[in-house]
Amino acid sequence: MLRRLLPALALCLLALPAAAEERVLNVFNWSDYIDPYVVQRFTRESGIRVRYDVFDSLETLEGRLAAGRSGYDIIVPTSEPTFARLLRAGALRPLDRAAIPNWRHLDATLMERVAVIDPGNRHGAIYLWGTVGLGIRPDRVRAALGADVPLDSLDLLFKPENAQRLARCGLMVMDSATDVLPSVLRWLGRDPNGHSAEDHRAAEAALMAIRRHLRAIIPSSSILDALAAGEACVALTYSGDVIQAAARAREANRGVELAYVMPREGAQLWFDMLAIPADAPNPAAAHAFIDFLLRPEVMAAITSQVRYPNAVPASRPFVAEAVREDPSVFPPAEALARTFVAGTPPREAERARTRLWARFKAGR
Repeated sequence: MLRRLLPALALCLLALPAAAEERVLNVFNWSDYIDPYVVQRFTRESGIRVRYDVFDSLETLEGRLAAGRSGYDIIVPTSEPTFARLLRAGALRPLDRAAIPNWRHLDATLMERVAVIDPGNRHGAIYLWGTVGLGIRPDRVRAALGADVPLDSLDLLFKPENAQRLARCGLMVMDSATDVLPSVLRWLGRDPNGHSAEDHRAAEAALMAIRRHLRAIIPSSSILDALAAGEACVALTYSGDVIQAAARAREANRGVELAYVMPREGAQLWFDMLAIPADAPNPAAAHAFIDFLLRPEVMAAITSQVRYPNAVPASRPFVAEAVREDPSVFPPAEALARTFVAGTPPREAERARTRLWARFKAGR
């Protein structure tokens, strides 16, 4: 469920100068996914210098950790599939709750949804969460499809006749089988966690039917930029990226109006987790960082900056009002009730899905 960050260099410049025997924390997080001044404050309060690296896909994160000895103390994998896979592989360190007193602020209901894959929530805390849906330019969509067209459905993208008419103003899909295929299956009326050969054939047929109308299949971070620049009128991507793009478009004042749509068919819900690799070189610093992030006012600053909701209810009053009152950021209960969490497919199904996605990208 992305999510781009300021360059690592900018964050490093915010950190305090290294001491003779410095304490260091090595973080690997999604891009555009923190308030950099939160990192500065952590360093100032704790004396721990932060080395901050970013990634823009789960594949990059998993590849970096696959060989072991990644050197990272904090990673931010999405609960399904990466966090689940790392957990099964024994690649995550159990958390010491005694070192994280601010754990008490976490939303118990949301943490229960993650406990399905991490019994007792022993290995991770929810950092931020969101949904997969559509970023749209309502004016362009209505101009192409009619003033009365419903804007709350995946039909906008997946119905070939709609895709054909919208192609001129720009259709985009993020380059992530993990995040796209469950939505396709849901739109088809199938189990979004379906992994049968029939499910794969149906999903592939639906994707191929619109393939020639797509302007791009690119990382979510690139979709964010394209939306903000007015280069796409419909894009399947992460909620927060659309909301960030809309804010950038407003600031640019170039007449680009954007909206995020949680599909009425049901949106994929995802959770990004704060976790510590089993071989983390500085686990004490990692625990201190997790505890710091779970402070309500700190998490509020992050949500205000990146426009993704967090799992600390006590942070809500401190969130910037425009973000706090935005239903795209904090969906109403009835919208959340229609969401689903995608599971991790079996290994053979994962390989089949990878091959399917390669054919889709190639257009054959």
